[in-house]
Amino acid sequence: MKIKEILDKNGRTPDKLISSLLEYQKTTLCNYLTEDDLREFAKETGIPLSRISSVASFYSLLSTESRGRYIIQVCYDVPCYVNNSVNIVKELEKNLGIKMGQTTEDETFSLEFSSCLGCCDKAPVMQIGETLYGNLTSEKIASILDKYRGEKDE
Repeated sequence: MKIKEILDKNGRTPDKLISSLLEYQKTTLCNYLTEDDLREFAKETGIPLSRISSVASFYSLLSTESRGRYIIQVCYDVPCYVNNSVNIVKELEKNLGIKMGQTTEDETFSLEFSSCLGCCDKAPVMQIGETLYGNLTSEKIASILDKYRGEKDE
């Protein structure tokens, strides 16, 4: 979907900017917004490019750098930390062959920290795309990732 189509549907006012940026970002191959994308948003909305760039760099769900098809966000807030999110991170890094903040060579996965994902009762938690996974253990990680690896091959 093109930027103009998204803005025609959502509106061009500043209060619609974040949702429109997110919607457009989901349509890109590497899950990020280019400088050209931001310029087009500025042109189409009349919102200054500096403000659009600030929004895109401030919110963790938006990115101006290439990322994997699937963004894995691991909660690092206190409830998850005390419930061994450190071990979840270690298992993810081992399984994916990358460190936090990196993307796999095939650009399938990016691994990021996140603040609270709103499921403290299921700590530790992570989110892949829009799907939340709770009560995580190191043993569950491989099967969760295999599901996404299988989707990639389809």
